[in-house]
Amino acid sequence: MLNVSIVTYHTDTDELADCLRSLDSPLVDHIYVVDNAADAAMEKFCMRHAKVSYISSRNGGYGAGHNQALVKSLDSTVPFHLVLNSDVSFNPSVLAAAIKFMEDNVDVALIHPRLRYPDGREQLTARLLPTPLDVFSRRFLPGFMFRARDRRYTLARADRSAAMDVPYVQGSFMLMRCAALRRVGLFDTRFFMYPEDIDLTRRLHRHYRTLYWPDIEAVHKHRASSYANLRMLWIHSRNMIRYFNKWGWFFDRERRRMNRRLVGSLKSEV
Repeated sequence: MLNVSIVTYHTDTDELADCLRSLDSPLVDHIYVVDNAADAAMEKFCMRHAKVSYISSRNGGYGAGHNQALVKSLDSTVPFHLVLNSDVSFNPSVLAAAIKFMEDNVDVALIHPRLRYPDGREQLTARLLPTPLDVFSRRFLPGFMFRARDRRYTLARADRSAAMDVPYVQGSFMLMRCAALRRVGLFDTRFFMYPEDIDLTRRLHRHYRTLYWPDIEAVHKHRASSYANLRMLWIHSRNMIRYFNKWGWFFDRERRRMNRRLVGSLKSEV
């Protein structure tokens, strides 16, 4: 019924084991662990799990890693593929509910759950498409200067108990319809890390609904390494520059149209 891909890079095996317990469901056909660190210890760990296939990979980035597994799904008859972070966990019943919803709603190409931190706090992982100001102000300028704009970008005032058809969801949990991916393509490998989820969501959003769907929930540890690590901040910034070079910096009509449609559907909440 669905395949799953998890990209690792010097990932703690206890963390991965917790994630794999979430996938203990008869609906899961195959789990691909794509190891961008090519770690022998990770390979040995994966060999102990019946449904897991280990893929040793040159570190070409997050999207390129997942693409190695996505190609296998698209070459098969499996209808759905879940892109998942190793630091995400949930009750396995989530998968049954999500697949049933997608089977009943053929215009939906992607669903993303309500994500929470381990302490229960909400994560604002469904968002508007970003402008350069949205991205770089929250990284390099004092928060108080753009607080209202940031709350709009992250849909902080939206009702998180209601489904939203959004053009951007975070890549930590993306349950996608394989037929839709055959139409729009896979992750764009020019992005090593970070904006590949924005890029793919908006390409799917052109033709289908891409939903934040709060009827299912998951816990995401979400380390946000680009806020704490200068190297990761550089990687994030460089790849966002590539994203805006692709889609447009200040003149992106599709971004404006998609964002206005979403804000209009939420009315006074944003």
